[in-house]
Amino acid sequence: MKIRKPPEWGITPVPESQRVLRSLDLAVFWTSLGTGLLVYQAGALLVPSLDFLTSFAVITVGTIIGTLPLALAGVIGGRCGVPTMVSLRPSFGIRGSYFPTWLNVVQLIGWGTLEIVVMAKAGDLISSTTVGVSAYWLWVIVFTFFTVVMGIGGPLIVVKQWLERFAFWLLYGSAAWVTFWALQNGGLGRVMGAEAAGGLPLLLALDLVIAMPLSWMPLAADYNRFASTVKGSFLGTYFGFVVGNISGYTIGSILILATGSADIVGSFGYLFLGAPALLLILVYELDNCFADVYSAAVSIQNSLPRVKQWLLIVLVGGVCAALALFIDIENYVWFLLWIGATFSPIFGVVLSDYYILAKQSVYVERLYARGGGYWYTKGVNISAIISWAAGFTTYITITTYVAWLGATMPSMITAAALNTILAKMVKRKQVAARV
Repeated sequence: MKIRKPPEWGITPVPESQRVLRSLDLAVFWTSLGTGLLVYQAGALLVPSLDFLTSFAVITVGTIIGTLPLALAGVIGGRCGVPTMVSLRPSFGIRGSYFPTWLNVVQLIGWGTLEIVVMAKAGDLISSTTVGVSAYWLWVIVFTFFTVVMGIGGPLIVVKQWLERFAFWLLYGSAAWVTFWALQNGGLGRVMGAEAAGGLPLLLALDLVIAMPLSWMPLAADYNRFASTVKGSFLGTYFGFVVGNISGYTIGSILILATGSADIVGSFGYLFLGAPALLLILVYELDNCFADVYSAAVSIQNSLPRVKQWLLIVLVGGVCAALALFIDIENYVWFLLWIGATFSPIFGVVLSDYYILAKQSVYVERLYARGGGYWYTKGVNISAIISWAAGFTTYITITTYVAWLGATMPSMITAAALNTILAKMVKRKQVAARV
C-alpha cells in the first residue's frame, strides 16, 4: 500500500479513509515506543538497589498494570479519530482541556530533550572511540534534524515506511546482540549473583515502572486515531507496549549489572562490537523522539488550532535541541515522578468520565462547539479540575510521607472516584432544578 504524507487536518477527526493502521501496525509502533535507550536507562535505575529477579518481577507487574490505562486512553482516539488533548474536552471542558494540554507540552519537550541528549551522547561516544572526534553539539543538530523531518512526515509514513520496513528489525537485532555479549564472559553470573544494595522501596520501584507507560498516555490517541478498528487499537497498543517495555527495562538492568558501568551509554563500551550495535539502536531511537516532538505540536494545536503543524514541529524541535545542550540526565527519577503526579489523576478523570459516566459515547461535533454540551462553565468543568487536584495532592502526599507505598494507582483511583461522585451530584442538582 502506498502512503502519502498525511494532510494537516490538525485537531479535526481523521477521515475514515485515513484510518489504516491495523492491530499489527499499532503493535509495531507501540513496541518501538516501549523500548529504546531511555527505557534501558530507566531499567538501570532499578539495579543494584534491587536484585535482578526482583527487578524483573517489578518490571513485569508494573508494565502489565501501567499499560492498561494507556491502551484504554488510545481507544478513545481509535473510536473518535481525534488527538488526545481533544479527547480530554468531554471531561475537562473545551477551555479546561488547555490546562492538561500545556502540562503535556512541557512533558513532551522534556522527553524530547532527554531523547536528543541520550542519542547525542551515544553518537559522541561512537565518534570519539572510532575516529577520535568529539562533537556533542553536532550530534544534537543531526538527531534534531532527522526528528523534525520525521515529524513533518507524520505517523503513517513513520509506521509504514520507517518502522515496519527498516527500524524495527534494527532494534531487536542489535538488542539481542548486546544482551548476548553482556551475558558472556561471566556476565550471567554477575547478573544473577548481584545482591540487592537497597535504597529503593519495592513499591516505589513499581511506581517508576508504571510511570513509563503512563507517560505515553497523553500521546495515545494522537496515533490510535489512525486505527482501522477500535479493537485493533486496544490490542495492538496493549500487547505491543507490554512486549517493548518489559524487554527494554530488562535489557537496561542486565547491561548495568553485567558490565558494572554507571550508565547505559557507557556500558556499550564494554561489549564486543558495542559501538556498531549502539549506532543501530540510535537509528531506531529516532521514532521515540519523533513521537515527543510530533505530539507536542499536535497538543499545542488544541489551544492554537490555526498555527501550522509543520511550523510547531520545527519550533518544538528547536527548543529541545537548545535544552539538550545544557541538560544532564544522569538521574531523572524526579521527572518520572512528576509525570506520575500530573498525569495519573488527569487520566483517572478522563477514563472514569468516558467508561463510567459517558458509557463510551462521545458527541464528536460537540467537541468543537462553543456553548455546547462540553462547554460546562465558561468552557471549564470545575468538577474535573477539583478531582485532578485531589489526585495530584494524593500523589504528592504519598511520595512525601509514605513513599514506599507507591502513589500512582492511589492518585488515579482518587481522581476517578471523586470525578464520578461530583458528576453524579451535579447531574442530580440539574434534574432537581428542572423539576
